[in-house]
Amino acid sequence: MNDLLALDGAAPGVAGVDEVGRGPLAGDVVAAAVILDPALPIPGLRDSKKLSPLRREALAQQIREQSVAWALGRASVAEIDTLNVLQASLLAMRRAVEALDPQPVSVLVDGNRLPVWSYRADAVIGGDDRVACIAAASILAKVQRDAELVELDQRYPGYGFASHKGYPTARHLQALQRLGVTPAHRRSFAPVKKLLPETHRG
Repeated sequence: MNDLLALDGAAPGVAGVDEVGRGPLAGDVVAAAVILDPALPIPGLRDSKKLSPLRREALAQQIREQSVAWALGRASVAEIDTLNVLQASLLAMRRAVEALDPQPVSVLVDGNRLPVWSYRADAVIGGDDRVACIAAASILAKVQRDAELVELDQRYPGYGFASHKGYPTARHLQALQRLGVTPAHRRSFAPVKKLLPETHRG
């Protein structure tokens, strides 16, 4: 797998991009874009969800130090509620790639949809576990978003954001029922929307 990743995802000037946070009920969608250095391969890159938190943190540090370029992009809770989460995710990925310096020659995007942009690009289903630069992007995005949810946990104690990262676990749904909706929650998502007064449901 590492040989395949190195061949597919470390060509000069090729950026990988991935996003994290489409499924949660709270928090922004966070995307990352990475251009790896073919001369500095990073062993162990794979889908961030298949790595332990400690391994993700270590790889994220290595990616930030050794890549040609990396950048983050995001779409806010308000943008998710306005655009829908798919379009917000594509927007976050576009913002991440546009923030790269230098800009990429081409882009490999995890999934089956491409953002609206002028880059030469390909969508790669399962790319976060098949292509090195996409795997690197998935790691940076997850490390960043997880850290933000730990901060949300401190801002809104009782919801368990540090443990479930905003996903609709039983604990999270119970906390929503008990404590109510915070400004960090996505009001367009059904479990949140049904708890809002009718005048705020949109």
